[in-house]
Amino acid sequence: MKTEYRIFVGVSLFLIVAAVVYGWWTDHAQGGIEWIGVVALIMSTLLCAMCGGYFWFVSRRIDLRPEDRLDAEIADGAGELGFFSPGSYWPFGIAVSALITSLGLVFWMWWLIALGIICVLLSASALLFEYYTGTRRTAEH
Repeated sequence: MKTEYRIFVGVSLFLIVAAVVYGWWTDHAQGGIEWIGVVALIMSTLLCAMCGGYFWFVSRRIDLRPEDRLDAEIADGAGELGFFSPGSYWPFGIAVSALITSLGLVFWMWWLIALGIICVLLSASALLFEYYTGTRRTAEH
């Protein structure tokens, strides 16, 4: 996780420098700061810093991974990477639920927004608990 937090912190440092330069440039070129771009760059900085902070926080609590060690070999990263569902329909359900929510936002129909949010929560929960309940339940749980 050290590699990830270094990347995100580096990008956030670049973005804050870009925000300062952008604000200075627009102030001198137009006679006033163009606030939309400056605020967007500052918000992007904060988002990258938040992700970098999370990865830094996690990297302190786990053992070093092969990509975090300078003396690691390629073979150190071999093996199983995790469990990935071979066939699940729930990502499609989440996409349809997000479509319903976004259509409600576009046409500003509060009932469609509420229905979409409920569908997103239910389908995301179903995806999360897919292997903990029902016929796909694994023996470990």
